Amino acid sequence: MSEYADDLSPQDAWKLLESEPSAILVDVRTRAEWNYVGVADLSPLSKKPAFIEWQTFPQGQRNERFADEVDGLGIDRTAPILFLCRSGARSAAAARLMTQKGYARCYNVSEGFEGDPDDARHRGRVNGWKARGLPWTQN
Repeated sequence: MSEYADDLSPQDAWKLLESEPSAILVDVRTRAEWNYVGVADLSPLSKKPAFIEWQTFPQGQRNERFADEVDGLGIDRTAPILFLCRSGARSAAAARLMTQKGYARCYNVSEGFEGDPDDARHRGRVNGWKARGLPWTQN
């Protein structure tokens, strides 16, 4: 078995969420990121992302209950689960873990929500969910 199903661009992630009714997006960033940076808006697809921290804020330690919290969503183990973080590292780790836990179709949204930093070290402009023009909202 490979580490996880695949890396998807934000655009391909949107297409998968759109085309497969059982597909779900799990945002693994921290509460602070959700509140201050924004979140994917899946309302045009009549869906909502799930929010489960991979690392806790502000300590930054790994959420040891992550797999249990994903299990608690009641997702069919054959349904596509797309994991999203800031830039693709935490979400890749989440996809690997949940594949090891028996979920068949775990994907990493490779550019993340904010993507890579630009020359001025600002995120959200080069690539990622926001820069690609996909729907998002901010509290």
